[in-house]
Amino acid sequence: MQVKLAQNYGFCFGVKRAIKIAQDHKDSVTLGPLIHNAKEISRLKRDFNVDTSETLENLQKGRQLIVRTHGIPKNDLKKLQNQQFDIIDATCPYVRKPQMIVEEMSKEGYDIIVFGDKEHPEVKGVVSYAENGANVVANFEELQNLCLGKKITLISQTTKQPEVFAKIAGYLSVHCAEVRVFNTICNATFDNQIAADTLSKEVDIMIIVGGKNSSNTKQLFMICKNNCAHSYLVEDESELECAWFESKKICGITAGASTPDWIIQKVQEKVLAY
Repeated sequence: MQVKLAQNYGFCFGVKRAIKIAQDHKDSVTLGPLIHNAKEISRLKRDFNVDTSETLENLQKGRQLIVRTHGIPKNDLKKLQNQQFDIIDATCPYVRKPQMIVEEMSKEGYDIIVFGDKEHPEVKGVVSYAENGANVVANFEELQNLCLGKKITLISQTTKQPEVFAKIAGYLSVHCAEVRVFNTICNATFDNQIAADTLSKEVDIMIIVGGKNSSNTKQLFMICKNNCAHSYLVEDESELECAWFESKKICGITAGASTPDWIIQKVQEKVLAY
């Protein structure tokens, strides 16, 4: 079996930064998973005693608290500060940027539209900075159901598709008197998507490695599936099935922005053995 790796894949800047922060602060705790990769979260727990708490109420005083890469809602951060937790902020700078844009633009009287998944922790955090709330649209069709104001600010979840974001921006520019568009899609996401799109057109089978609750990994899977019918999303090598590779000659591999190299390497080694 011949294996080709995408030109760009795996850990992005924000995830690398967060992992280093966690490793540098042993015995700490994160509010929500630090990143969307359960295997890496387990490694941090095992090797560095970095725990995860799903709620504010379960946080233990006396331990350093790491804010996850996706950020947390503004009010939650204030509560933690008021309770004098020792906070280390691992929010990705590319996530912090839309938070600040939303806060500033909402103060200036703009209605906020976020292109993203409303249940995603990054989006929940960003929306919390809007003084009068925000509209979240998952696609172009949902946008058309909104009652649009005269002054609109548009931003995007960092892992969304640039072409859909551009379509939404174009629609708003025609239907609203004033539109401020901020392209908050992460460059690493864009580069990974382009590389996955290119590679998935050249192979017989495509393996996408990453957490199944990771937005950017699911985007990669959809892109690959559009080009290569035999595309599969796995969290690690244990999910690979021998039958997938029957009569296949070239396998492409890409990985989400929260997928560590050690998992990708194990997947590659198992594929090569088929």
